[in-house]
Amino acid sequence: MDAQLADRLAARTLELVDIASPSRDEARLAAHVAGVLGAGGVAVRDAGDGCLVADLPTAGGDGSAPRLLLAGHLDTVPVQDNVPGRREGEVVHGAGASDMKAGLAVMVELGLELAARAGEGQHPAVTLCFFTREELPFGDSALTPLLARDAELRAVDAAIVLEPTANELHAGCLGNVNATWTFAGRSGHSARPWNADNAIVRAARAIARLAEAAPPTPHTIDGLEFREVVSVTEIAGGIAKNVIPDRVTATVNYRYAPGRSADDAERHLHELCSGEGETLSIDGNAPSGAVALDHPLIRALIDAGDLTLAPKQAWTPVAELAAAGVPAVNFGPGDPTYAHRRDEQVTAAALARAYTILAGVLWS
Repeated sequence: MDAQLADRLAARTLELVDIASPSRDEARLAAHVAGVLGAGGVAVRDAGDGCLVADLPTAGGDGSAPRLLLAGHLDTVPVQDNVPGRREGEVVHGAGASDMKAGLAVMVELGLELAARAGEGQHPAVTLCFFTREELPFGDSALTPLLARDAELRAVDAAIVLEPTANELHAGCLGNVNATWTFAGRSGHSARPWNADNAIVRAARAIARLAEAAPPTPHTIDGLEFREVVSVTEIAGGIAKNVIPDRVTATVNYRYAPGRSADDAERHLHELCSGEGETLSIDGNAPSGAVALDHPLIRALIDAGDLTLAPKQAWTPVAELAAAGVPAVNFGPGDPTYAHRRDEQVTAAALARAYTILAGVLWS
């Protein structure tokens, strides 16, 4: 490990951690990133809605080089008394250290190095994209509308999202449906329950039925096993201690595999959650992301680090890029097991490894 590189990346990560950027409050961090890159000779443009885009120069400038997008979100989940951050030995602690100030630090340092190497023959051409509101529900993300209004971003050949993967390559991603499942009964006195229809009992039977009908189901794509899962994550109901309730609601979360369309996912969930006295309403549906392992730029990344390949058993912005026609994968230094935790952290060694692997793709 290059100790100087690791130290520089750790310092940059801590610098970014110390600028709190919970969702919808990313402006100060965006301004800081733009300032650092600009001072290093990187031309950064305001892409609107809090987003930043920087196109790095490449040798020749004739447009013949393939174009690679490095993308990362500026926001974090709410701070949990973990800003300012701190560095203890080789570990950086603080809000977003793993998800994904670590990835942003690698992006910034790569951008600065690419600017310093302008004209030295790096390959491919690189665009950096920093976007907002990723940690909010899918409909609030700034990336999809950015891709819709920026044809140049949609024209890149491939993309790497520097989400936390512990320096593995995570391909594809699950789609994510949230829905409200409502159970209707008839209220009555709890001393005479036979005169009522208990919505809690209806809900309990239906939830047990769902567990039987929809166990975790494997789907293998390009040798990677994704698991479709349906879970009841919240339940609410009841009127008073002596009243049989006539209404219960539950939240259903359905994670579906790449290859299943958003419409088909909703149809399937309606089939699973249909019964007398039951209604299901879809609250949100983030589409799945295609597995993209065959693109030459992505193969170059895999080869540069001899990377472990894994399915992304979650949702990430690779789905938004895939929907815009851009093959994309997840690869970043953060450890996903620390994401969103009060003790969020990343190691200097992980930062240096991510940087070195990406550098092996970006220049010779």
